[in-house]
Amino acid sequence: MQIGIMNPNLVMPLEKMCITNKSNNKKIYVMYNPESYVQERGAKYSENPGLASNMPSIQFVHGTSETLQMELFFDTFASASLVGGSAMDILKLNATALTPAPTKLDVREYTSKIYDLMIIDKSTHVPPLLKIEWGSLQFEGHLVNCSQKFTMFNQLGTPVRATLQVTFKQYMKPSKIAEMAPNESPDTAKYRTVHQGDALWSFSGREYGQCQQWRVIAKANSIENPRLLDTGHIIKLPAIK
Repeated sequence: MQIGIMNPNLVMPLEKMCITNKSNNKKIYVMYNPESYVQERGAKYSENPGLASNMPSIQFVHGTSETLQMELFFDTFASASLVGGSAMDILKLNATALTPAPTKLDVREYTSKIYDLMIIDKSTHVPPLLKIEWGSLQFEGHLVNCSQKFTMFNQLGTPVRATLQVTFKQYMKPSKIAEMAPNESPDTAKYRTVHQGDALWSFSGREYGQCQQWRVIAKANSIENPRLLDTGHIIKLPAIK
């Protein structure tokens, strides 16, 4: 006898994570929702060793794309009624759960749908762009790593249970990346510290997007020989239009 409020999941199944292949608009629903997921982003720095120094100086280079990592579980041996997928998939899995062990479905029939998302698309010549949706999680990118681990087999050696470790890397349109550019622009004067290995043309390329503007920097700093820069010296990067 049940006491209290009925579990709403018994009436309305939990929303399943959906992976949409944007090249053909096909949707893949995970069999079981992940217990957790990890979103990660980093920043790339270069190290510039100084002569006879205890530590190198570091300089920011660029940010890195965000990644989404999770573990997905698959089971065709004793699948419950709340597995994800189409109505036909659910009926097939529920029926299979009642059959003898040797006739269980090969779990690779379901894991391969995700594992194959790293195969190059013939029309675009790259793996397909994906959209991962689950509640408030909205992530767009490519599957860059997928590791399959088969953990249970029937008497015939057919895998019937598996886990997938998947990693997706974020994709963003170039126009949107441009909107996220730093607030500083070439028409604003800036100052930078010279590190070992720096050159005027490299400052010009990073700050103005064109290496030939090194003469503007040399003139602003009264540098006669652009090959000789003093490490640790602060130089001015003048505004250009």
